[in-house]
Amino acid sequence: MSESPLARESYRGLSAAEFFYRNREIAGFSNPVRALYQTVRELVENSLDATELHGILPDLKVFIELGDKPDRVKVRVEDNGVGIPYDEIPNVFGRVFYGSKYVIKQSRGVFGLGIKMAVLYAQITTGTPIYVMSATPYSPVIAEYKLMIDISKNRPIILHERLRRKNRKWHGTIVELTIEGNWPQARRRVEEYIRRTAIITPYANIYFKSPDSELIFKRLTKVMPPPPKEAKPHPYGVDVEMLKMLIRSADKSLTLKDFISSTFEGVGEGIASNFMKWCKLNPYKKLSKLTLDDIVKLAKFMKEYPNWRRPRPLSLSPIGEDLLRRGIKEILGAEYVAAVTRKPSSYGGNPFVVEVALAWGGKIQPSDKPLLFRFANKIPLLYDEGADVSRKVIDNLDWSNYKVKFPAPLAVLVHVCSTKLPFKGVGKEAIADIPEIEKEISNALKECGRRLKAHITMVEKIHEKARRKVHFSKYIGEVARALSEITGLPSEKFADKLLKILSEELGEEVKVSEVH
Repeated sequence: MSESPLARESYRGLSAAEFFYRNREIAGFSNPVRALYQTVRELVENSLDATELHGILPDLKVFIELGDKPDRVKVRVEDNGVGIPYDEIPNVFGRVFYGSKYVIKQSRGVFGLGIKMAVLYAQITTGTPIYVMSATPYSPVIAEYKLMIDISKNRPIILHERLRRKNRKWHGTIVELTIEGNWPQARRRVEEYIRRTAIITPYANIYFKSPDSELIFKRLTKVMPPPPKEAKPHPYGVDVEMLKMLIRSADKSLTLKDFISSTFEGVGEGIASNFMKWCKLNPYKKLSKLTLDDIVKLAKFMKEYPNWRRPRPLSLSPIGEDLLRRGIKEILGAEYVAAVTRKPSSYGGNPFVVEVALAWGGKIQPSDKPLLFRFANKIPLLYDEGADVSRKVIDNLDWSNYKVKFPAPLAVLVHVCSTKLPFKGVGKEAIADIPEIEKEISNALKECGRRLKAHITMVEKIHEKARRKVHFSKYIGEVARALSEITGLPSEKFADKLLKILSEELGEEVKVSEVH
């Protein structure tokens, strides 16, 4: 029986670039306002990773310029980072899911997607290429490219390529894009993003210039957090496909026990031996002899084994309490800052560290609930605040236990760093309600709250002493004169004695000039 031509469907695959071209909204490029913010964010984060991860104090310059049409916006970001090898530049900027961050190590960028989405968005809306200039520290040349993406094949289109010899010791990357954007509506978000980036990176120089504003944040310290190191996968976090990939890349002559002890985080000879006894698999079976059924069983047992060590935090780079305090005091102008960096914890085999800071008073304006500054791997999160686990924890906390009565001049900073952050969506703007993370945020908030309560109590005592000092000082002269009339002794002697008693009572010196 012949098939009707009307019933036959045509089938074809989509490249990764074409998929995101069709679904750019899921990466945050949903409209001209959000797309402009997202473009700035992706470029700045790439620049910070290119400096911090290599121990370079960041010097960033961000420029926003309006184009020949009102909806055309040029974004340019310059950094002094490690640069990109000239032969890798086309793929780094012109191929979706290509980059240097597909390892177990904390970084701002993870998917190898963000900057490519900006390139795609520029192509879609203005038809213009991305301009890239870059050089590594020891390269003798500076490379310049103009690139677009072949959407159907997910590969770069090189429109212009130039290599020129270095005449100075410059290294870093300059990226320029022209996109469809709405600067008047995006301005507040973009400037707030830059301001919050300065809070979390007090060791960076950041210069921002837009059509109607200029922001300069000078480096407050030359101390940087230790850069993260690449880590091995943790046994709790493996699945069948990860095991298959790890086995494919391993020496096939290894025994199962040796493979486990050498491949996974926190697993040595002793733990590997205990695990093999527990799961009753043959520890001497060669990897080359493993069947799919063996791998499925191994993945199941690894998730169920209760005695793995926690993953070490070597792959993480938290800010630290001192740097948090410096950044917040300078940018927010707070009277008092309490900061806590919690000990490393883990969820699903992924290490994470929670940092929380409470900023009180000073230039912070009173509000009906705490102002929240959210960060994930040092990235400011400005959208979807109501969906974030931090907002949930803050709203559930009884602030009256810490002498905070709203409206109050209180700001809360929450930073979560991990090798795998549980975002709610590809837009990466809200952290999911993972119980382990929620607990750490809550404990850090309570610890900061206790410190804030001690500060508020101290300030209240100082104010009470000052009030009593003013109140009693009003009557010392009158009392001294009355005593002088009764006893016939000079009033100055009584005044001096009363001043001494008042000073001892209040624990501070009271001057005679303040009495009269």
